[in-house]
Amino acid sequence: MTKQYMDYLDQLEAEAIYILREVAGQFEKPALLFSGGKDSITLVRLAEKAFRPGKFPFPLVHIDTGHNFPETITFRDQLVEKIGEKLIVGYVQDSIDEGKVVEQTGKNASRNALQTVTLLDTILKNKFDACIGGARRDEEKARAKERIFSIRDEFGQWDPKRQRPELWNIFNGKIQKGENVRVFPISNWTELDVWNYIKRENIDLPSVYFSHEREVIIRNNQLMAAAECLNMDEEDTIYKKKVRFRTVGDMSCTAAIESDAYLLDDIIEEIRTSKISERGARLDDKVSEAAMEDRKKGGYF
Repeated sequence: MTKQYMDYLDQLEAEAIYILREVAGQFEKPALLFSGGKDSITLVRLAEKAFRPGKFPFPLVHIDTGHNFPETITFRDQLVEKIGEKLIVGYVQDSIDEGKVVEQTGKNASRNALQTVTLLDTILKNKFDACIGGARRDEEKARAKERIFSIRDEFGQWDPKRQRPELWNIFNGKIQKGENVRVFPISNWTELDVWNYIKRENIDLPSVYFSHEREVIIRNNQLMAAAECLNMDEEDTIYKKKVRFRTVGDMSCTAAIESDAYLLDDIIEEIRTSKISERGARLDDKVSEAAMEDRKKGGYF
């Protein structure tokens, strides 16, 4: 990694730390939404740099679909114990049991969209006025529309036309009663930036990000981890392949890629030469041309 790129990572790091401190200064009850994925893990490292040796001025919040990768949940619990911070978990299964959402059926059923209700309930229950997340503008075109401080109305909904200007890195966190703000400290990072930062900072990640042998099935021309939540039947053939995951979400909508990349340098080179976007393996983004934007308007992160 060149010195010039190191300086660029320093600039991205400084911007993210500044944003996290702005959140702490402007809001009464912020939270850091933690998925167990590489971006939210990077946010935890940035929060450590922003607030140590003190405690974080916000808890970590995970919305658990019940269909997460086991490796991710194990990593989440180990990380929380290591850093000694508070974790709040909202369970999609509770929303199903309470009749607030109806579980999908069929071979392409997923709980991914259902977690919006659980997230909004968790925000309301804990009276969070700001939720920090690891979304980046390079991920998807709807996310490219987001400001760093993104206002949500009293129903948790996002209006792309209601975004505030953010000139000279001045962030306006003023909200009305019932509203909240979604905050994206690493908006200006790319997938490659995140991986180079992980390498520089020697950040641990769940094992699913690295090449490993796993049982998979082919669903919608994508390699999916063989799991009960995929509603497999006799038509599904299980293969053993060396795969890794570029993004970590609900197992029912997150596909793997065939890969031998086990070392960080190999992963970085694989991403650098890839012609497929990071979210190209997310089936939930393929529902329609505006799938992500529609979910965001409904309260999705």
